[in-house]
Amino acid sequence: MTYQTFLELLIAEEIAHRAETRLRRAVRKAQFPFLRTIDDFTFTFQSALRRQMLGTYLGLELVTEGRNAIFSGPSGTGKTHLAIAIAYRALQHGYEVRFVSADLLIGELSHAVQLGTLDATLAPYLHPHVLVLDEIGYLSHAADAANVLYRLVNDRYLRGKPILVTTNKPLAAWGQVLHDGDLAEAILDRLLERGVHFEMRGRSYRTRHLKDRPADSPDE
Repeated sequence: MTYQTFLELLIAEEIAHRAETRLRRAVRKAQFPFLRTIDDFTFTFQSALRRQMLGTYLGLELVTEGRNAIFSGPSGTGKTHLAIAIAYRALQHGYEVRFVSADLLIGELSHAVQLGTLDATLAPYLHPHVLVLDEIGYLSHAADAANVLYRLVNDRYLRGKPILVTTNKPLAAWGQVLHDGDLAEAILDRLLERGVHFEMRGRSYRTRHLKDRPADSPDE
């Protein structure tokens, strides 16, 4: 090996090491509850979605074009997995990501309104290039949920920054979930102007090992 080749190898290894370190640091900062990639997702199990349907959500366009996405469907159909996988791809492209559960976020913003610190509390959720808002409707939200969530969505909408949302509720039920039909409609209007609704269907992947009981099996 020549000195030049050896030096080039050392530089390449150092660059790769720094990139890996940056990515690990970015994953910790994103606060994912777990890490999933798009290659981990079993598209053959979730028949309502194909990888090709995600298209440019896996590319730079997610951020450069400010594209939102809503993943809705029953528990266990892969909504959070896909949202994290798309966000992780954005991290690999060098963008900053933040993950937060809807219940935690709404509770935090609702409390900030009472303290008069809403602007400061919103800042960490407005700064990242991509925000993952997980599980809208899984738990009961605060009475002013629509107000504080509208403020977040609208501010990111005006800045052209994408939000990836997961929910187990039909979009038509968001008015009831957020306690304000008009604001819920305004939130969805902003999310879907530059976004797509992916409706997940089928059985839970978590219970895929369970077999259906025969129709004539006796009750226990």
